[in-house]
Amino acid sequence: MDLSGARWRKSTRSNGQGGNCVEVADNLPGVVAVRDSKDPHGPVLAFGPDAWRAFVARVVGRS
Repeated sequence: MDLSGARWRKSTRSNGQGGNCVEVADNLPGVVAVRDSKDPHGPVLAFGPDAWRAFVARVVGRS
């Protein structure tokens, strides 16, 4: 998967103390990529847009 054009943004739920730092790139066609901002060259999770929306809806519903 080519992520060279990904525009990463840190989640608003991430804290500033170096923990729980999640970045999302949702500008790529047909995929939403998620990574740990402390390890930008590490593994990336990739979701289809529908799966990502379902995941976010579940997480937001539990806040």
